[in-house]
Amino acid sequence: QLQFVESGGGLVQPGGSLRLSCAASGFTLDYYAIGWFRQAPGKEREGVSCIHSGGSSTNFADSVKGRFTISRDNAKNTVYLQMNSLKPEDTAIYYCAATRALCVGDYGRYDYWGQGTQVTVSS
Repeated sequence: QLQFVESGGGLVQPGGSLRLSCAASGFTLDYYAIGWFRQAPGKEREGVSCIHSGGSSTNFADSVKGRFTISRDNAKNTVYLQMNSLKPEDTAIYYCAATRALCVGDYGRYDYWGQGTQVTVSS
């Protein structure tokens, strides 16, 4: 069974950091681009960042540039999202997803999704 498990979310104060993990089971991530998306209450799902199988990455959201870093460890079958200098507007459920295509911001192009992890940035 193909499955993603996200972890690392939680409550953090503005300016703090979190590292999200996305661990795959039932398949290898080697041949997939992995994207992180987020969805805040009442808003559409938004692409955050994506990393190709070879390690090159791209940010979809200008608001996270310089603050969020995506990485992957194929040996651990895991992708990470390091989030620094968090802001209240980063509050959302964060999802990871896999596509055999190149990184794109259109979440409809992703085939496998995790269940999401809540990130809340508040004082």
